Amino acid sequence: MEAPAQSFPDYNESSSNGNKDQSEEIGQDEVDEYENGGEESNSLNAESGLRTDRDVLGSFFRRLSTEQVPVRVHDIIIQGNNKTKSSLIESLVDEILRNATSVQQLAGAARYATMQLENLDIFDSVIITLDAGPRELPGTANVVIVVSEKNPLSGDFGIYTKPEVKSWTLEAALKGKNLFGYGDIWDTLVGYGWGQSLELSTGVSVPRFKSISYPLSARISLLSQDWLKLSSYKEQVMGLSLGLFSSGNHNVSYNLNWRTLTDPSQMASPEVRRQLGHRLSSGLKYAFKIDQRDSPLRPTRGFAFASTTHICGLYPDIRSLRFVRQEVDLRYAIPLGLYRASLNFGISAGFIFPWGDGFLNKSSYIPERFFMDGTASPVCSLKGPTSIFGFKPRGLGPAEPKRVSRDDSINANSDSSSVDHIGGDLALTCFADLSFDLPLKVLQNAGIHGHIFACAGNLSKLTDNAYKELSLQKLRNTFRTSAGFGLIVPTRLFRMEANYCYVVRQQEHDSGKTGIQFSFSS
Repeated sequence: MEAPAQSFPDYNESSSNGNKDQSEEIGQDEVDEYENGGEESNSLNAESGLRTDRDVLGSFFRRLSTEQVPVRVHDIIIQGNNKTKSSLIESLVDEILRNATSVQQLAGAARYATMQLENLDIFDSVIITLDAGPRELPGTANVVIVVSEKNPLSGDFGIYTKPEVKSWTLEAALKGKNLFGYGDIWDTLVGYGWGQSLELSTGVSVPRFKSISYPLSARISLLSQDWLKLSSYKEQVMGLSLGLFSSGNHNVSYNLNWRTLTDPSQMASPEVRRQLGHRLSSGLKYAFKIDQRDSPLRPTRGFAFASTTHICGLYPDIRSLRFVRQEVDLRYAIPLGLYRASLNFGISAGFIFPWGDGFLNKSSYIPERFFMDGTASPVCSLKGPTSIFGFKPRGLGPAEPKRVSRDDSINANSDSSSVDHIGGDLALTCFADLSFDLPLKVLQNAGIHGHIFACAGNLSKLTDNAYKELSLQKLRNTFRTSAGFGLIVPTRLFRMEANYCYVVRQQEHDSGKTGIQFSFSS
């Protein structure tokens, strides 16, 4: 604030020396008085300005709490995007921010826009601030978006468990993020499973492409898997997967696979031998998923539902597989309060059936059938009816005797190694799980907790006219059941369980075993 104008006496330089000295002394006193008065005036004006600002802010916040304050976005300013295209950021947040008509809505829109940009996984940080618009345009605001971009290259290397084949896999991954500035993410994966599996794949995904407002993805893969011990065949798959649509809870993809089954052991059962050779599969997959649980690894409240439909046979070739595969999962968690205890229920179901001429007499393709084991927790998994504790990989369901060589004698006490597990066309599983905190504080702080469970499941054959022999009575009599308790150790990436499983009921050729079993879920 400027000091008020003051008039100073006009002293004539031609006056006597005595008068001059006196005038200089008097003039200096007046200057000091002026400066002191100016400082006091500045201090008073500053305090008055602070009080005014506080009053304005107080009035503004009271208005925000009592009514909607109208505002519209004048401009969106983007900073820090050295490589990322501004058009990408604008396409993700422009509609979200400009649809806001009040300050309250704009603040909520800014939080949602921040989440959208963070989900791209190409920024270390995203900060959105709201600023006043131009003075000549009252009731407007400018939105300033400041981003910090991630390092474009990253790698990962590790050893991971593969419970379904009882092995460990060495995996190396290289990922490139935002290489062309469109939020594109490129990744290459190499995995080796000590003689049992080999996987090579590379893919790319973009959040938006030109006028298409939803994410797109593409992936090429090569997989080699050894199922000789369990099902007497080796599998090689060359595949192409295209993510066609992804929005909210819906996902549509196209899958093209060239699959080859071989039997180097020459010991395969008749069912497996009939399916050896090359097969082409071309189909659309639609997935719907909604998960309202408070945690996927330890849910204590909420529900989840998932449905996946796979229609295969879109390519007009005699070797092209034709089938419909459907999976449904439902989970529900109820909190009990004491010791963070919660009760989880779940049911999963699925079927696969061929279509086309003479489909009633056809057999479904073994690699596409359902298989069950106890290597993953049914609480976390939303991947169809695949989990029942107490059973080994591919350890229950339909099985056929392997071919016996001339040098081998038939063992009257046949075990699981003498049969091929060929999977089922109709699968059902259900479970109940009671989880609770342990009394030790150190375990509670680490998230380690206990649980008691009971589960049941069934695998049945429908194809090759087997559906004619199916009945509710047979389904009920062939259900496998198990129960037990265990310790759960959650980590940042997965959930590990050490369970004692008691197999209550199993069928001939099943590989259920009472005892300790480890499972891993993500």
